[in-house]
Amino acid sequence: MFPALGPCLAFVDVETTGSSPARERVTEVGVIRVDFDDDDVRVSEWSTLVNPGIPIPAEIQWLTGITNDMVRAAPSFAEISQLVLDRLEGAIFVAHNARFDYGFLRAEFHRAGLSFNAKTLCTVRLSRYLYPDRSLHTLDAIIARFDLDGEQRHRALGDARVLWRLLQRL
Repeated sequence: MFPALGPCLAFVDVETTGSSPARERVTEVGVIRVDFDDDDVRVSEWSTLVNPGIPIPAEIQWLTGITNDMVRAAPSFAEISQLVLDRLEGAIFVAHNARFDYGFLRAEFHRAGLSFNAKTLCTVRLSRYLYPDRSLHTLDAIIARFDLDGEQRHRALGDARVLWRLLQRL
């Protein structure tokens, strides 16, 4: 299906308490791992809420639907860091605005005492390359352009599913 990209893709999305990886924290991680083996394609989905250890601002709660109550009993990123790392190992990291998601995960891994490096594929950049005549390359614009199911927008696994569906349509 995508042999030119590599044997494995990880479609990743994170929800966070804000926009700065240095000051803010992850509240949810979603990963769809797609492994290509000859004619076989294995797809696995995984997500978890994450206790950020800091309050989630009201505007972020409104946007994502993730509340402080929801993450109170969730594991910290340090507690799930090895599990996340294992899910991303050897995969090309695919994300919409990959710099954001990749930057947050690198910062969280660093705080957990782990290093993380991966090749990335940014679907914003891909959209700009494939559709230079279009002015909007947001995830909402891509959902509309390709008539994708975006029912779980601003939730990590829902947004990761949109990216997987997008690459299947290209």
